Amino acid sequence: MLFTASAIASQPTTGDATASTPAVRISTGVTAPQLLQSNTVVIPGDAFDNVIPQPAEVSLTLNVDETGKPQDIQVVKSVNKDLDARVVEAVRKMQWRPGKLDNQAIPVDMTLEVNVVVRP
Repeated sequence: MLFTASAIASQPTTGDATASTPAVRISTGVTAPQLLQSNTVVIPGDAFDNVIPQPAEVSLTLNVDETGKPQDIQVVKSVNKDLDARVVEAVRKMQWRPGKLDNQAIPVDMTLEVNVVVRP
């Protein structure tokens, strides 16, 4: 099974009020985080072959911190719990170039759309 991930500029509807450094929204003057690796991840999917509608999409909200690590990953649009867990784990391992404001790395809240394709 392959999935591709693409970040979109829309913002999550809820914020994390407990964060020590508040994240900013992608806007004028703020550059969005960029994925540093391929956006295609292979997940063993034998158990999902007949369960996942094609095409399937999992929507996540997350915060890319100042070091480029994804934090606070939440599923917004689910396909099924097992697949969602695998997608979240794969996204947790992704490395990002952090967002910037005035040439300084900053945490940025974002939405990530993950397209899941089952391949034999």
